[in-house]
Amino acid sequence: MVNTLDAEGPVTVSTHRDRLALAAVVAAVLLAQVLLYPGIGGLVQALGATTELDAGMWFLAAEFGAFVTFVGVWGALSDAAGKRVPFIAVGALGGAAGYGVLGVLPAITDVSFGVVLALRVVQGAATIGAFSLAMTMLMDLDGGHGKNMGAAGIAIGSGTAVGAPLGGQLSEVDALAPLYLACALLVVAGVLVWFVEDRAPSGGRSARAALASIRATPTLSIPYAFGLIDRMTAGFFALVGTLYFQDAFGIGPGETGLVLMLFFAPFALLQYPMGALSDRIGRTLPIVAGSALYGLGVISVGLAPTLRLAGVGMVAVGVLGALVSPATMALVTDIARDGDRGVAMGGFNMFGSVGFLLGFLVGGTVADAYGYLTAFFVAGGMEILIALVTIPAFLRLDIGGVPTLGERASEAD
Repeated sequence: MVNTLDAEGPVTVSTHRDRLALAAVVAAVLLAQVLLYPGIGGLVQALGATTELDAGMWFLAAEFGAFVTFVGVWGALSDAAGKRVPFIAVGALGGAAGYGVLGVLPAITDVSFGVVLALRVVQGAATIGAFSLAMTMLMDLDGGHGKNMGAAGIAIGSGTAVGAPLGGQLSEVDALAPLYLACALLVVAGVLVWFVEDRAPSGGRSARAALASIRATPTLSIPYAFGLIDRMTAGFFALVGTLYFQDAFGIGPGETGLVLMLFFAPFALLQYPMGALSDRIGRTLPIVAGSALYGLGVISVGLAPTLRLAGVGMVAVGVLGALVSPATMALVTDIARDGDRGVAMGGFNMFGSVGFLLGFLVGGTVADAYGYLTAFFVAGGMEILIALVTIPAFLRLDIGGVPTLGERASEAD
């Protein structure tokens, strides 16, 4: 096998190939998910809803509620079995079936929106397994945690960057069209993962023991907290931001997708170099300083008086998000033990899904009651607050081999 040199020693060509394939799986799952966002108002009405904001909020919340409930289960089962690939394939194909049923349902029968939400829960429960465990397989690879999580970040950013404008254009043609493409993408992901080597540490523990290992690693609460708040702002933009751009600037789903792409494009393109940067300088500055500036960027978008200035703000938020995201995911890998990676990443994605859920629910509720500007201040303010309150925890953090804020301060003295 041909080897190349990486920051942590020789890395095989198969590792690079698998990194690319796994990133493609993650990107496909995120692309499928984000396709629905730009035209969410028309989509829920085509599925039987009578409102846009409330119904859109609950349609998105149903999926993320399932994410929260089942992501830890997928991770624990994978760690206990010592396998990832079969679980990813089942999750991807199950998610494809869910999207497909939602897409054809209006043509087959007249069902209540409550039934649609129930199907959305089933689809979300399956999809999160494919997403979280594909990211866990990236954790299993050699080559530097920052780089591997940078690859995950590129996949997330690429899927969302392409999904926003593509979903907007598809929604202009047919409100249900994003569901059909989402189904096809997850079928591809479910097949592609079988070509990746399964490097999961050998199992042998029960799923309950795997879950219990998280309680024995309290420092995971640090990246989990940042993951929750970061995803909350993403959920905020997916619902509130989408409707805000349309209401404030009079644009349609197609143009909304392009505005969202102004965030997702730099977010995707900068993930890998930012992850590699965090391997060199540590996780603290990218996470803490990046999050504080990210929060200010979110607020600036809400204050922007024109669509052009709002677009500039979205680009800035995308750059700062790329600084924070791979470092936060790499911190999970730094802290977790080898045999606990599935459940550790599952926990991270569970908190992230809670964040998305809060972004929909809190953002939607605040915007409905107090207006869009207040909602932007709440979302951005939470990001700034988490950065400030976790500085003492970062000063005490010891993650072996990756410089912390306290270590760099000692070196400077």
